[in-house]
Amino acid sequence: MPTQAGFWIQVKNGEVKQVWDYAPDASRRAAESGWREAVEVKPDLVDNREIITTHSFDLDADPAQIVWGKRELTVDERKGALVGQAKAEFQQVVEAEMRKEMDEFPHTQYDAAVVDAARTVFEARMTAIATATTHEDVDAL
Repeated sequence: MPTQAGFWIQVKNGEVKQVWDYAPDASRRAAESGWREAVEVKPDLVDNREIITTHSFDLDADPAQIVWGKRELTVDERKGALVGQAKAEFQQVVEAEMRKEMDEFPHTQYDAAVVDAARTVFEARMTAIATATTHEDVDAL
C-alpha cells in the first residue's frame, strides 16, 4: 500500500476537524490545539477492476493515518465508461465536420461520408460493448 507523508490533521475530542496537505505554521499550532502529522495510505488497486472509495482515520497510529478504502468495479460500470468514451469520440467527429461549415475557409465543407464512417465505427463499438458480459470481455474491448 502506497503511503504519502506531508499531511496534518487537527483532532478535537477524538474527532478529526481539519485535514491539511501542508504543515500549519508554528503560531497556528500553538494557538489551536490538536494538530498532528498524518500520512495518507492508499490501497493497491487492480487496474480497471477496482477504484478508491471513502477514507477513514486511524488516530491510534503514529503518525495518524488517513486510510482509503477500495471496491471492485462492476462490469456494467466499466461498460458505461466505454459507452461514454465511444459517444464522445463520435461527437468529436460530428462537431469537427460541423465546424467546417462555419470556418473562414470556403473550400472546407461538411463531409457526410466522414460522419457516416464514424457512425459505423460507433455502432460497431456499441454492439461490442453491449455483448460484453464479463471483465475479460470488457478487457478485450
